[in-house]
Amino acid sequence: MQRHSNSYYLEGLKKGSDAILLEIYDDFLPLVKRFVTREKGTDSDAEDVFNQVLMQLYARMKVKEFDIQSTFEGYLFTACKNIWRRELNKKSRMRVTNQAFHEQVSATEDGARAILEQEKWELFEEKFTELSDNCKEILKLHLDKVSGREIMERLGYASETTVRQRIFKCKSSLVKKIKTDLRYRA
Repeated sequence: MQRHSNSYYLEGLKKGSDAILLEIYDDFLPLVKRFVTREKGTDSDAEDVFNQVLMQLYARMKVKEFDIQSTFEGYLFTACKNIWRRELNKKSRMRVTNQAFHEQVSATEDGARAILEQEKWELFEEKFTELSDNCKEILKLHLDKVSGREIMERLGYASETTVRQRIFKCKSSLVKKIKTDLRYRA
């Protein structure tokens, strides 16, 4: 399977190219299916999520130009994961006794929320790349739930306290970068 540039996929979607759309399904849907089925879903659920993300991406491109900071595959997979996790959270909150009450959120509101979540994720990713290499490395390890002791050993810090302080400083720096961006307030 040959991976193309982000612009290849985005332009193909924007133009409505059946060949590129088929390529996107062939190349990326299996990854989403594996994730969704491992996370209490079905192939049909995965296809629904995948279609929803593609429709949102298409609608978003029609409204404004944007650039994907990661790979197209990473963007697509992250958006699918976010939507599937939101679906799981929604299902876990629903109770058989009053299911109709919990389904009052319309599909339009759900789609808008997904786009907003994706934009927040993109802002996070962009600002994360602006951090020092050391901060990126320590935060990635922290987000992967690596223990303070293991981070200390891997990165050569003197103590776990130093690791905690460094994590705090890096998180603070990231939060500051995000909050000072005009898109954060929008």
